[in-house]
Amino acid sequence: MTLIAKRGTITDRHGTELAVSEDASTIYANPFLIRDPVGTARKLGPILGDSRDDLAVKLSDRKKGFEYLARKVSPHEGARIQKLKLTGIGVMDDSRRRYPEGDLASQVIGTVGIDNSGLLGIEQQLNDKLGGTDGEQRIVKDARGDPVSLEQVRDVHPGSDLRLTLDASLEARTESVLADVGRTFQPKGATAIAMNPNNGDILAMANWPEVDANHVDQAPVWARVNRAVGMTYEPGSTFKAITVAGALTDGVVRPTTQFRVGPQIQVADRVINEAHGTGGVFTVADILARSSNVGAVRIGLRLGPNRFDSWVRKFGFGNLTDLPLPGESPGIVPGVKDYSGSSMGNLPIGQGLAVTPIQMMQAYAAIANGGILVKPRLVLDGKPAKGERVMSRRNAAQLQKMLEGVLGPTGTAPEAAVPGYDLAGKTGTAQKPEHGVYSQTKYVSSFIGFAPARDAKLLVAVIVDEPGGGVYAGGQVAAPAFERIASYALPYLGIAPQ
Repeated sequence: MTLIAKRGTITDRHGTELAVSEDASTIYANPFLIRDPVGTARKLGPILGDSRDDLAVKLSDRKKGFEYLARKVSPHEGARIQKLKLTGIGVMDDSRRRYPEGDLASQVIGTVGIDNSGLLGIEQQLNDKLGGTDGEQRIVKDARGDPVSLEQVRDVHPGSDLRLTLDASLEARTESVLADVGRTFQPKGATAIAMNPNNGDILAMANWPEVDANHVDQAPVWARVNRAVGMTYEPGSTFKAITVAGALTDGVVRPTTQFRVGPQIQVADRVINEAHGTGGVFTVADILARSSNVGAVRIGLRLGPNRFDSWVRKFGFGNLTDLPLPGESPGIVPGVKDYSGSSMGNLPIGQGLAVTPIQMMQAYAAIANGGILVKPRLVLDGKPAKGERVMSRRNAAQLQKMLEGVLGPTGTAPEAAVPGYDLAGKTGTAQKPEHGVYSQTKYVSSFIGFAPARDAKLLVAVIVDEPGGGVYAGGQVAAPAFERIASYALPYLGIAPQ
């Protein structure tokens, strides 16, 4: 007999239980020993809730020496069956997984199968740590089914507990905001992430639609995906900050560098239109605040393809963040040798490459924290990994100041402003590629921002896939959701206004 190892408990950073194992019983039969299958089924049926006829069929198959009758029922039901002392019917100790918070962070935590092995999320990726090692006993019984000897073949070792970086209260509020986004815009899906940009701790990782972790099988397969790590999308204008970061650090522009921006620009065979207005003479700061396509392309062209590619990769794009989650995508970043003549018209404005939400969080954290690329962290197991400096503190500060303008009166996201706080961030409204061209009806709307702008302690991203109802601009769809999350998170985390 297998002795089931008790699976480790998963909690949030404050000890709130998110996944626990509780005692259960598994009921089995040895049909070879059962002389009265119908009578035995009549006694078991009311307890197990099964059809007596179905039970009788299982109990009548005398070719089998073992048959499961019920898996992971309550210990109370197991005790009732033991009291019956039915020949050929056995009860063994088991364990079942329960998720006390239901749908809270369910795509992150995951679930387990009938054999107590992880199937999704952290439960799957860290199964060896959580699952422990089952033991084994050998029981010898006489012809009447009574045990005559017991031998411990292998000891059982329980699994290890995990404490996550998640904050259950902030996670719940973030999921509530996403649920409102879902009701309002009926998108294909949505995700939101809150993170400490200084150490990479992920405080919330929410997905819509929600999935009840206790009944994952009732949700469609596509809803079980953790979009925060598995969704690849063209980021659009949120990527302009990466273009500017590389150009600043390489010294090819300064915040006050001016560009004459027309209503369009042609790069090889591609014409890129200005996103907002008809252009003018813009500084680099203006280009970010107004989310100017033509201006961002001009900055990218000044940087050049080789240096641009180098900066994209320095900020982590094209690589996994190595979070303990299955299904993480590295995104799609073309090599310079694969560039076409018009690539430098696409890439600086976030088209022609694909990223994941968690990669965008990692990159923006480096801007927010003063230039250090830190690894996102989901499990509290020692000190955070030391980050790598990718830009100087001075250049990061300049970029922070420029991103403040996005939330100003001439910026694209005044809806993201939180009273009393100086915030910085960037909107994104990216057309989705479809059949070799960009769709005119399908968009990914996003906003990524941090606060306080000059001493960031909170970074939040909201990404909405294919919002409906004819409203799709990042400033209208994602920015208000960011504001609601940040308005709760900043005072909740004790972050003072600046």
